[in-house]
Amino acid sequence: MDLSSVLPTFVITLREGVEAALVVGIVLACLQKAKRSYLDRWVYLGVVAGLLVSTLIGVSFGWLIQVLGSASPAAEPLLEGVFSAIAIVLLSWMLVWMTRQARSLKSQVEGSVTRVLQQDQAAWGLFWLIFIAVLREGFETVVFVAGKFQQGIFPTLGALAGLCVAAGIGVLLFKWGIKLNLRLFFQVMGGLLLLVVAGLVITTLGHFDTVISTLASENRASESLCVYYERFSRNHSCILGPDVWDFSKALPDDRFPGTILNALFGYTQRLYAAQAVAYLLFLFTVGSIYFQSLSGRVLFANRRIQSESK
Repeated sequence: MDLSSVLPTFVITLREGVEAALVVGIVLACLQKAKRSYLDRWVYLGVVAGLLVSTLIGVSFGWLIQVLGSASPAAEPLLEGVFSAIAIVLLSWMLVWMTRQARSLKSQVEGSVTRVLQQDQAAWGLFWLIFIAVLREGFETVVFVAGKFQQGIFPTLGALAGLCVAAGIGVLLFKWGIKLNLRLFFQVMGGLLLLVVAGLVITTLGHFDTVISTLASENRASESLCVYYERFSRNHSCILGPDVWDFSKALPDDRFPGTILNALFGYTQRLYAAQAVAYLLFLFTVGSIYFQSLSGRVLFANRRIQSESK
């Protein structure tokens, strides 16, 4: 099994699966407390429906990529780059948002369940509550897998493994009452996910560089798209600038352990200046927001207080 393509989706699906499992567990606990456990089946139907729709979206993305990818040599890397860019935005938002909402997640879900149970169509309300929660987490994973669609079935296996482990954690928490340090879990997974998404920044820029390189090689009129090709004789990048390192002999990214580092953290045997700058900029900006969220602080809080005092 190609672990280099299994691990990234496993990490992402595990983290998001645990989030969904927490929501499901809190809802089931609320139903038991309200003596409405006969509505549990609607919760499980919402979980199944959310997973099925997420799968259908993934299959549709795969079909779309195959159809459009055959239209032009540049179409495939372009689609990879677009899906990867979307995944960066979604996963970064999820990372920061979930960290900020974690403290009030239980009260928010309990409030939603209370409102739903007061409705005439409480069963459907529970179904949609769970369906949307599962679909949200599943969609983010599907987009990430779509950005790495060339790796075949292995990302899907990683996603399934992540779901199984997440479901197991949910059972341990809510069925068997085993205490787990979820705060530590999300902190560790959050730090790992931050590095995974930062690596995706490098990969995304590489996809777009391939697009420009492919277009520039098609005809003379497009050669000028490769703005760096003529300026750096030893450089094979079109738009990413000079190379920062070349470890193609010491640590190739198509052999172990380079394949694992590439899959998890976006390591590439040849790194270019634009990729290095974007990687560091992402870690600094999103990482700062994330770690401030962990500590309970609000970004630019001092500026807000000063403006309000005026």
